[in-house]
Amino acid sequence: MSSRSHRAWVLALTSVASLMVALDTLIVTVALSTIRDELGATLEELEWTVNAYNVSLAVLLLTGSALGDRYGRRRMFAVGLVAFTASSTACALAPGVGWLIAARIAQGAGAALLMPLSLALLSAAFPAERRGRALGIFMGVTGLSVVGGPLLGGAITEGLSWEWIFWLNVPLGLLVLPFALTRIDESRGARTSLDLTGLVLATGAALGLVWGLVRGNGAGWASAEVVTTLALGAVLLVAFVGWERRAAHAMLPMSLFRSRSFSAGNAAGFLLIASLFGTLFLIAQFLQVAQGHSPLQAGLRLVPWTGCLMVVAPIAGALVDRFGERPFLAGGLVLQAAGFGWLALIASPGLAYAAMVPPLVIAGIGIAMAMPATQNSAVGSVPEQLIGKAAGANTMLRQLGGVFGIAVLVAVFAARGGYESPEEFADGFAAAMTGAFLLALAGAAVGLLVPGRRTTAAPAQGERTAEVVRS
Repeated sequence: MSSRSHRAWVLALTSVASLMVALDTLIVTVALSTIRDELGATLEELEWTVNAYNVSLAVLLLTGSALGDRYGRRRMFAVGLVAFTASSTACALAPGVGWLIAARIAQGAGAALLMPLSLALLSAAFPAERRGRALGIFMGVTGLSVVGGPLLGGAITEGLSWEWIFWLNVPLGLLVLPFALTRIDESRGARTSLDLTGLVLATGAALGLVWGLVRGNGAGWASAEVVTTLALGAVLLVAFVGWERRAAHAMLPMSLFRSRSFSAGNAAGFLLIASLFGTLFLIAQFLQVAQGHSPLQAGLRLVPWTGCLMVVAPIAGALVDRFGERPFLAGGLVLQAAGFGWLALIASPGLAYAAMVPPLVIAGIGIAMAMPATQNSAVGSVPEQLIGKAAGANTMLRQLGGVFGIAVLVAVFAARGGYESPEEFADGFAAAMTGAFLLALAGAAVGLLVPGRRTTAAPAQGERTAEVVRS
């Protein structure tokens, strides 16, 4: 097989795998109302059907990358593909919501191998002079999940059943697996020790904090359960930071946070995704529960919002390189906040769809402006030998931002609304959108802390983050 043919195979296989992972982050949102009706799921259980996947993916992401470096990227990619396909089957066969949540945890673990190793295998297959174009195609295919996720989820849920949003992964996984084993060359990275202590502390911190936020309205914010889990999560978070500061092979090197660009970019990205994912969890349900639309109709009505991401993000990414991250980061988050704040003011069961389009488009443009700026700010400010860990940390923190955003906005929704009537759901949705507005506005404020346009970078010294000279 020629080198050109080999690279084409690697690009196709890794792109499909990445698309599968990205789709399962978003595709389930339009099916939540149907899952609630058919499985009798509570609001908390619906929340865990989404967050179980996101928490598992987030906390295992850096470990998945390290396993590929140690045991072989192709081998662990195949393991991840098997795990993801098998757990997708388990999701589709779920007789109850508890089974579905457990299967989603396993699915997230498989995704934690597929996501970083897809990128690593692609980078290893292409020489530097051709890698940029390959990565552009790879990200373009992955980005189809943003537009296609809610739309495809709605079409499948309405035309077949919600189980088929998971059955969809099975033929794709079975098709990719044999070709991955025969068409992709094995590669390895630097063999380093796994940070198992860091993994345990990060998992405990995430679960403790998210559990407390999820249970706050049901158990009571002053209850022993909520206070204990929130306190435990906070203690484990402090312990995680302390451990990572001195660990020889830290999964999240604290030295990265010496860069103001890295710290502010990641904090703004965390808040951006928190506002976005929390809104995604609720807005498709608002269209169905409060306004009576079908899953497919709900998915179609989200296209003006999600479509902006596909159209604007490539343009914004090119302009960020020219003008710097700060104006796009802060300005984009201001637009996101404006769109979500507008929705909070007008949300009602009888709201005409035409009135929803302008705020959705404004928010979509803002997200598309800010997203490449957050990634560039986080990764572009570190020395070359730390780019891999910086990119992994950025992805992990964005996933955790999504978990946090869903937990917070659903807590706000539950305090003010519910599923008893369209009016009650609309009241809760309006309150949650106010929360999304505040999260995005806080992100814009943090975005102003990102230094101005980068002009030169100092050489790296050891594990220290490079200081960059800003104009």
